[in-house]
Amino acid sequence: NHNIHKERGRGRERDEDDLEREREREREREGEREKEKPGNYQRTVKRTEDAFQACNDIVVCFQERARVERQYAQQLSEWSNKWKPLVDSSPLYGSLLQAWQCFLSSADRLAALHSSVCRSLVSEDGDRVRTWQKETFHKKLFGGFKESQDFGTGFARAQKPWAKRLKKLDKARSAFHKVQRKEQTAKDREVHAKGNPDVAIEKQKKIQEERELAQQETEKVRARYEKVLEEVTRYAPRYMEEMECIFDQSQEEERKRISFLKQAFLSVHRHLDVTNNESVKAVYNELHNTLMAISEQDDLRWWKNTHGPGMPTDWPQFQEWTPEKKSKKGKKEKEVESQQGTIERSVMIGGVKVRALYDYDGQETDELSFKAGEEFLKTEDEDDQGWCRGMKDGGREGLYPANYVETV
Repeated sequence: NHNIHKERGRGRERDEDDLEREREREREREGEREKEKPGNYQRTVKRTEDAFQACNDIVVCFQERARVERQYAQQLSEWSNKWKPLVDSSPLYGSLLQAWQCFLSSADRLAALHSSVCRSLVSEDGDRVRTWQKETFHKKLFGGFKESQDFGTGFARAQKPWAKRLKKLDKARSAFHKVQRKEQTAKDREVHAKGNPDVAIEKQKKIQEERELAQQETEKVRARYEKVLEEVTRYAPRYMEEMECIFDQSQEEERKRISFLKQAFLSVHRHLDVTNNESVKAVYNELHNTLMAISEQDDLRWWKNTHGPGMPTDWPQFQEWTPEKKSKKGKKEKEVESQQGTIERSVMIGGVKVRALYDYDGQETDELSFKAGEEFLKTEDEDDQGWCRGMKDGGREGLYPANYVETV
C-alpha cells in the first residue's frame, strides 16, 4: 500500500508539472499574440501614472519612518531624564559612577542624532521627491498627465495603419473559413449521394456541380486572403519600427525615473545607516573609553582619602582662651570681610611653607613624593577629596594628601 501511494504521488506531481508547462506555453503564446494586438501599449503608457503614485507612497512611507525616529529620540530622552537624578544620587562613586552617567549622556546625544535623522527624512528626502515629482509629472486640466497622453497618442498613431490592415485580414480570414465550411458541406453531400442508390443521376450531377463551384470559390477567396496576409506581413517591420521608436522614448523616461528613485533611496539609506555615522561612533567610543577607565585603585584611594584613614582630620589641639572683642560693624561690612577672607584662603601668593609629618610615595605621575620632616611649598588649597598641590625646591609640582603635612 505504501508503494502504491508513492507511485500515485509521483504521478500527480508529473501531471502538475505537465500542466504548469502547458500554462507557461500558453502564456508565451498569449504574449506573442499580445504584441500584434492594437492597444497593447496601455500598460506602458500607464507607467507614468503608476510612477506618480509610487512617489506619493514613498513620501508617506518614509514620513512614517521619520515618526518612528522621532518617537525613539523622545523615548531615549525620557529614559535618560528619568534615571539621571537616581544615578547621580546612587551609592556608586568615582570612575564607576562616571561610567553609569556616561550611558545617560550617550542616550541624550543619540536622541539628538535620531531627531536629526527624522528631520532629514522629512525636510530633505521627502521634499526632494516632491520637488522632482512636480517637475517631472505635468497634470492636465481634466485629469491624467501630459506625458501619458503624448505616449498614448504616439502609440495610437503608429498602430492605426496596422489596426486597419489587421481588420482587413480578419475579414479575409473569416470569408475564407466560411467558404471552406461551404465546400466541406458540398463534399459531404457528394460522398453521401454517390453511396446512395436512391439519389437520381441528375441529382448527383447537380451536387457535384455545387461542390465544384464551392471549390472554385474557396480557391478564389484563398488567393484574396493570402494577398491580404502578404500585405500585413510586408508592413509588419515598419509597424514594429514605429512602435519601438515610441516605446524607446517611454523607456528613456522610465530610466530617468528609476535613476532618480535609486538616488532617493540611497539618500534615505545614508540618513538611516547610523553604523557609519561619525557622531555615533564618537558616542560609543567615548562610552567604551569611559567604561575601560573604571579603576579599582582610583576609586578605592578616593574612598580612603574621603571616608577612610586618609580623610582630613581636625585633630584636637590645646587652645588658649581669648576674650572676644565686641564689634559694631554693620551687616554690609561683615559681608565684605567674609568675602575678603574667602579670597585670601583660596589664593596663595608665593605659596605656604609646609613640613611633612610622614613619608609618602606618589602612586601616580602627577603626585609628589617626600620624607617625614621635608619642607616645601603648598601652592593650592585642599580640594573636596583631601588633596593639595605643592612645589618642591627643584621646581617639581604635584598632588599630595593634605593630612600628611603641617604648616610651618
